Amino acid sequence: MPKYLLQANYTASGMQGLLREGGSSRRQVFEGIASEQGGTLESFYYAFGGADLYMVFDLPDATTAAAISLVITAGGALSISTVQLITPEEIDAAVAKSVSYRLPGA
Repeated sequence: MPKYLLQANYTASGMQGLLREGGSSRRQVFEGIASEQGGTLESFYYAFGGADLYMVFDLPDATTAAAISLVITAGGALSISTVQLITPEEIDAAVAKSVSYRLPGA
């Protein structure tokens, strides 16, 4: 199942909600979202610097990841950046492919 890294930053209203509810309850919310969409929440971390929140999801496909990101962002408490993660084996398969490319100006 593909993995997606969601990096999130809280808005002021989102941070106020976090202060009221705490961090563990928010993790439960995201576990529920993942489960509802046929996936799992692999990891969930708050951080200093960079993004406020880092989550790794195992999700069925990019459409599901986009749907989750869109709905969360539309809620207004978080802004989300979604990155599809690639395994070392997928990189092995990629480097084994032949791709024709001409450098600019060559």
